[in-house]
Parts: sequence; C-alpha cells; structure tokens
Amino acid sequence: MNKKRIWISADHGMAVIYFLQSDLIDTLIKAGVEVLLLTDDSLVEKIKNTFSRKGMKVEGLLFEKARAYERFQRERQWWLNFLRRVGSSGKINIAAQSSYIRQVGVEESNRRRLLMPLAWLVIAAMRISKPVRNWIRYLQARYTPDYYTELFDRLPPDLVIASTPGWRYDRYLLRAATQRGIPTAAAIVGWDPPSSYGLPGAEVDYITCWSEMQKNELVNGSDWPAERVNVGGVPAYDGYFAKRWVMPRSNYFDLHGLDQKRKLISYAASFVSFSPNLQNIQALVELVEGNKLTKPCQLLVRLHPNHFWNYPLYQREADAIRALEKRHPHVHVVEPVPLGGELGYYSGEDMPEKSSMMAYSDIFTTVYSTMVVEAAIHDRPIVSVCIDQPGGWDTPRKYSLALSKIGNWPTHQRFRHSNAGMVALTRTELLDDLNHYLQDDQAETVLRQQFIRQECTYVDGTAGKKTAEFFIGIVRHTSS
Repeated sequence: MNKKRIWISADHGMAVIYFLQSDLIDTLIKAGVEVLLLTDDSLVEKIKNTFSRKGMKVEGLLFEKARAYERFQRERQWWLNFLRRVGSSGKINIAAQSSYIRQVGVEESNRRRLLMPLAWLVIAAMRISKPVRNWIRYLQARYTPDYYTELFDRLPPDLVIASTPGWRYDRYLLRAATQRGIPTAAAIVGWDPPSSYGLPGAEVDYITCWSEMQKNELVNGSDWPAERVNVGGVPAYDGYFAKRWVMPRSNYFDLHGLDQKRKLISYAASFVSFSPNLQNIQALVELVEGNKLTKPCQLLVRLHPNHFWNYPLYQREADAIRALEKRHPHVHVVEPVPLGGELGYYSGEDMPEKSSMMAYSDIFTTVYSTMVVEAAIHDRPIVSVCIDQPGGWDTPRKYSLALSKIGNWPTHQRFRHSNAGMVALTRTELLDDLNHYLQDDQAETVLRQQFIRQECTYVDGTAGKKTAEFFIGIVRHTSS
C-alpha cells in the first residue's frame, strides 16, 4: 500500500509495553506505515532514546492543554465522564462499576454527593436503554478542543489509535480526530477495563481486545458493533510467552538477597484503592517467619503503583511494608520502576523484574490482580489472598470494600470459575492453600493453561503482529 501515517497515543505505562515492547509497531513500519507515537510531553526525549526505530516519530500529547480544557465547564464534563464511566448496559456483569459508584458517593465533594440521587436515576436508565446511553455519548462529544489543530495540519494521520476508547485524556484527541473525519481505533491494554470503565469517552470506529470474553463485554455492555471489535490477544504479554524477559535464577535471587535454598512466595499488592493490603502481607509474614509452612520459605512483596501516589494513606501502608522487610530476615520488598512523568509505575522498564519474580516464585499471591493472568502464563501456582481488614482503611471519607465481597467482580469471577488457583479468605485457608502448593506445584497446571487461552487467546507470542495486521487492514479499508 502507499505510505500511510498512523498516530498512536501511549499515555500510560501499560500502553508503552503494549505498543513498544511487542512486535506491533515494528510490524506496522515493515508494512510501510509511518508511526507517530504521542506520549507524555516530558518523556518525549526519553521515549525517543529508549525505543527509537526508523519509521517512528515521537511527539507530546499536550497534557497541560488537556488539563486546561478539562477545566472548561468543569462540572458538566465531570458528570458526563462519571456517567459514561459507570453507564454500561445491565446485560453484562457491572459489579465493578457499582462499587465505583459507591466509592464516588463517599469520597467526592458534598456538592457532588448531593446530586448523586439524580445521577442514580440516569444510571438506572442507562442500564436498560441504549438511547439514553447514546444521549450521554452525544453530550460528551460536544467537548472537543482545537489544540491539536497544528499537529493534524503538520502530520495528518490516516488512522488515530489510542490505548483506551477515550477513558483518559485521549478522549480529546479521539474526538478531535472524529470531528475531522479521520478513522479512529482503540486498543484494550488491561484485563478489566471492558467491564469496569463503561462507555467510550469518544466516538471510536474500531477496537481490539484480548479475548471473546472482552468482546462480549464491549458488544453487550457498551454497544460496540460486533463486526468492529477485533480479538487480537495481548501484545504486552508476547514477551512472557516467548520468555524474552526472564533473568537467570541465580542472578534474580542475588539481586534481592534471596536464599537459594528457601521456597519463594511472592505477593503483588493489588486493589489498594478499595482496601489495605497490609493484613494480607502480615498473614504471609507470620506464616513464613513463624515456620508454619511445610517447607522453609521467604516472602517477596511487590508494591502497587498506587503506593507511590501523593496520598498519605497509601504511602503509610508502603512504609509499613518496608518496615516489615527491616524487621524480618526472610521478607523482601520490590518497588516498581517508573518510566517517569505521567505514565506512572506501570512502565515496561522492569519487565525483566516482573517476569523473573513470577517465573521463580514457588507460589504467587495477590488480590485478584491482573498478575494472576501473568503468573498463569509462567505456570506458577496462584493464591488470591482476600483477608478482610476490619474497618477497611478506617479513614473518614475514604471508601473501603471488604476483600471477601469482591469475588463477583467480572475478572475475579472468571478466575474463580476457572479453578486456575485458590482463594484464601482467612489465615487458616491461606495456610492450607500454601501448603497444598508447596506439596504439589503442578496442581491446577492444566486449568492454568485453559485460563490463559480463555483470557489471552493467542499464547504463541504473535498477538503484536496480529493486532498490527488488524490496524493495517483498517487503513487499507478506509483508504480504498
């Protein structure tokens, strides 16, 4: 085909992994496509230096202008985005969205809380009425800025791709593209967004997702035409399937001062926005340091990106976890490495760390994190630790959700129904589950394999190429 140009918005660390650490962009370039990667303005030079390749340019997403535009009729935009965020059809499991509605009802300003009863009526209508959902989508499209005009004029695209269908600031970019008649597409880069993040924040023409499960959520929950939803697998996980990132075991153990003779239990903090993790970690520490398990073990705890937010509650928990490391010889802490700027602590800079942690864990534990999928790819036994903390965060105007009550969330439910791992609601159950896997680390291995095929579709490391081919097909179709 003739030389075409595709814009890709990578406004989050997970998007950097999805697009830049898979074969996706290289496949586009080999097909004769010029790629313009749009990312955090402060990281343009770092992205260029780290991921440079011939055929790809990098420019900023104009975050400051996006923030300024977000303040225009701020309350109207906030309410439209909130309704969009929780307004999926009731045809799908909306448990995660319902929890978010309750969280907003506790944590938002008094003014917004006073208006929540009216919002509940609109949400109830959205659950059963596509015209009402379309009305919200129509209203939000009115907020389309013009600050991308110079970029569109200078480097006009044939397709604009974003890492969400307008759930972040990419909504302004996608709306501006639609206003100009430019085809748009989105990629689902996370496990839970199709069921957790509601309707598109912009009118997007095409979308690619992980699996038939996600496609069903997009079609039935957010009114996507089935013929415009592609099941492309998970490009971000191609490196896992290819074992591209795993360090030698001795190197990884030396990196963290781990004991080569002890079994390794890892814990990836998760669900921090709704519940403390400290009680789970303390239970694991008690079992490991008290020698209550059938084999000598050590614990490696990976902090969550939210632990690094400028929010004292989360920071105090991170400090408490670090204190456990100082007091106990067999407890170690890993901190995710940030790419910097606004891309958060989800960057791909520590994929060798993540992959090696899972590959060498005798048992992987977490709270239903997306990493249960990643650990299953590494064929490691999985325990979702859901011990309730009485009172939750126990802070005024901070919503908490008991971990024993979240098993019905869509992705959590799929993990439980797959039987690919265990769920421990008490310390006694945790002890039994850990000892079960210490005795047989191959238990449930067949079910784990079925689980990753269900959730990831392509398990041969080709998702990046397949997804790129989908985008190339859009360009060919829309330009013919």
